[in-house]
Amino acid sequence: MEYPYFPLFVSLKGQKVLTAGAGAVAVRRVKALAEFGACVTVVAPACGAEFERLLDGCGSEGPGCIVWRRRLFQEADLDGMSLVLAATDDPELNSRIASLCRERNIPVNNSSRKEESDFYFPGIARDGELVIGVAASGQDHRLVRETVQKLKRWLLEGRN
Repeated sequence: MEYPYFPLFVSLKGQKVLTAGAGAVAVRRVKALAEFGACVTVVAPACGAEFERLLDGCGSEGPGCIVWRRRLFQEADLDGMSLVLAATDDPELNSRIASLCRERNIPVNNSSRKEESDFYFPGIARDGELVIGVAASGQDHRLVRETVQKLKRWLLEGRN
C-alpha cells in the first residue's frame, strides 16, 4: 500500500538549506525558502537573470538570506545542512546528491526523481500568517498549480 506524504509545517527560520542548481525550478524554491526564513546556499556554476534578480533583493546574512557559490556541487557542501534540494539539470548528479543526503540523514528533494525525495515541495498560497500548502504526491503539477491559483484568488477576495 502506497501512503501519501503527510503535510507538516516546520519553522525554517535560520535553518541552513542547500540548493544544488540555479534554474527555474530552483529559483522558485529558493525564493519560497528565503521568504520563510531559511538561510539558503545555492551551488551552481552559472545562473539566469531571474536568479540574479532574486539575489539583488536579498541580504547575505541572517534568516531569509541567499548565498550563491558559483561552482559545481561538492560533497562538503552538505556539511551542516538541515535540508537539501537537488535541482540541477543533471539527473545523475541529483541522484548522487540524494544518496549522499540519505547517508547523512539529511532530508532531500530530488527534482529529477520523486521516488528519491524525502519530501515534496508544495505549491504555496499565503496571506499573512495563513499559509496553505498544496501537493499531489508528486503526480500532478498542473493540478497543484491550478489549485494554488484558485486559493490565491480566494485569499485576495477576502475568503468570502
